[in-house]
Amino acid sequence: MRVAILGCGYVGCELGRQLVERDHDAIGVRRSDDGLEALESAGLEAVQADVTDPATLEAVPDVDAIVFAASSGGRGADAAREVYIEGLETAIEAFGERENPPERLIYTSSTGVYGDHDGDWVDEETPIEPTTEKTEMLAEAERVALELPGEYGFDGAVARYAGLYGPDRYRLERYLEGPVTEGYLNMIHRDDAAGAVRYLLREDLARDEVVQVVDDEPVEKWAFADWLANEAGVERPPKRTKSERLEADDLSEAARRRILTSKRCSNGKLRELGYELAYPTFREGYREAIDARR
Repeated sequence: MRVAILGCGYVGCELGRQLVERDHDAIGVRRSDDGLEALESAGLEAVQADVTDPATLEAVPDVDAIVFAASSGGRGADAAREVYIEGLETAIEAFGERENPPERLIYTSSTGVYGDHDGDWVDEETPIEPTTEKTEMLAEAERVALELPGEYGFDGAVARYAGLYGPDRYRLERYLEGPVTEGYLNMIHRDDAAGAVRYLLREDLARDEVVQVVDDEPVEKWAFADWLANEAGVERPPKRTKSERLEADDLSEAARRRILTSKRCSNGKLRELGYELAYPTFREGYREAIDARR
């Protein structure tokens, strides 16, 4: 299997490494030359190309599958539309018009598309209700990923990620120092975010479907922070309620919406498909970071 990972960053590089480790070919595609050496050292073929520029995508060889993991880099709504929607459309068209188009595409999205469900459980059957400009873009991109590939004779799919963490992204001090605002955390370790997509590709599963990629146990932020403190051997951090946090004058409207958003994401479908998590909960996932801090 030959896979092109468009926007090969934090998760993409690990996905490529896992594919290469299992004797597949992985091509890491980045917009700038920053990080190309890291991709090559991980065993990937590194290509510099921009998903919004079809001419540059010609440098990417024919592949069996595309994983679209490009990011807008935290920029505004215009940049999000340019990358998530227009870039995805450009990539699908550029590869779809080839003499040897791919067989499938997986688009990596976010559980942020659900909006607020007052702490209730959500799964792939739950209607999505994005509440910010960015999540509205992601929701539209999901529609593109599921519908547009069919016009070129291949299949699309969506891997809907919960909050990513892992090496270089544990953010321990954020929870150990506090104050910690109440609400649920839905998380997935980087290795499982990559592993789930690799599994769907390798086993040829979930064509034209959405799969939620999240671990076994959503956790309340206060409980998570206290667990971290206990494991790290430090005092438990200060806490604050949502209403206390919302009294602050420094919050943007998008930040207020994020604070008010509460849900618990189920991984029932991912489990039913047969994927075995390397880090089933935060307890396993944060062990390395806690041991290193000690």
